[in-house]
Amino acid sequence: MSAARPLTTLRTLAVIATLPLLLTACGYGSKAKSDDTAKVAAGAKKIDGLGSVRIGYFGNLTHATALVGREQGLFQKELGATKAEYATFNAGPSEIEALNSSSIDIGWIGPSPAINGYTKSNGKSLRIIGGSASGGVKLVVNPKKIKSLKDVKGKKIATPQLGNTQDVAFLNWAAEQGYKIDPQSGKGDVTVVRTDNKITPDAYKSGSIDGAWVPEPTASKLVAEGGKVLLDESTLWPDKKFVITNIIVSQKFLDAHPKAVEAVLKASVESNKWINANPDAAKTAANKQLTADSGKALPANVLDPAWSSISFTDDPLASTLNTEAAHAVKAGLLTKPDLKGIYDLTLLNKVLKAEGESTVDDAGLGVG
Repeated sequence: MSAARPLTTLRTLAVIATLPLLLTACGYGSKAKSDDTAKVAAGAKKIDGLGSVRIGYFGNLTHATALVGREQGLFQKELGATKAEYATFNAGPSEIEALNSSSIDIGWIGPSPAINGYTKSNGKSLRIIGGSASGGVKLVVNPKKIKSLKDVKGKKIATPQLGNTQDVAFLNWAAEQGYKIDPQSGKGDVTVVRTDNKITPDAYKSGSIDGAWVPEPTASKLVAEGGKVLLDESTLWPDKKFVITNIIVSQKFLDAHPKAVEAVLKASVESNKWINANPDAAKTAANKQLTADSGKALPANVLDPAWSSISFTDDPLASTLNTEAAHAVKAGLLTKPDLKGIYDLTLLNKVLKAEGESTVDDAGLGVG
């Protein structure tokens, strides 16, 4: 396995230094496993003759479309006798590496690693084929040390990983406040501490960080430990909408097996429709799958506020991806990319039309 790399086309030394942490925290992602609880309908046939489709996602509530789709058996239903297999990840670079090595075929992932994977391969490795979620990211701080936004200066703020989606967002916000921070070392007017989401709550409790810019459910876990939400990232975006989770596919797999990709997208659309129609049942289903994946359920005081801050949508919110890429360039983590062709929403719009839903736009970043 080659070293997982951050959202940068120029520097890799910082990630080489953190690679052992990534490998310890997430391995390569869990080994792909069939979902033996999902029943294959009698008489169902394999799609394109495929034995399986391998699906990746994170153990985050911002990936609840995948969590619910798996727990409800929707992916298996649409794939027929082709087995749905799953792998879970804690970091975007490891999921991109898995996609590039054909260890997974399709994945739920944040915008920054999707941009990075696309640009690193000169547009040949992947396509974004759908949206999944918006929101669910907050700046949570120790209220004894930080009482207002101006108090963030001089403090230690955690983000999940160098160059990840939240890291880029925080660096951009800090720059807009006039703070100067070296993007690689994280040192400056604010100290950025790159910390795996799994250990961020413990870092907060120990006092080694003063706050964190993190996705759910980590943000609500910090609140449960006495933290205060100082800023909800959604308030920084037009209409309070920004992409937090996309659906990506290997370009090779998309070219070879469009019917299988369409089946997964149909299940994703069905999942989001069910989530939005049945929010309480969907929240329970997502937590059930998280429990199956991690062995530990989220308590109500974490699950409820986390869930309420996320919206689930098939729209990839393409214009906000372009903005996030611009933020990464501004932060010094990315050379200005050419994202033309990163989206292929053909199959998603086919599914949406068949369901009587409105089609979605690629903001001029689609293929063709």
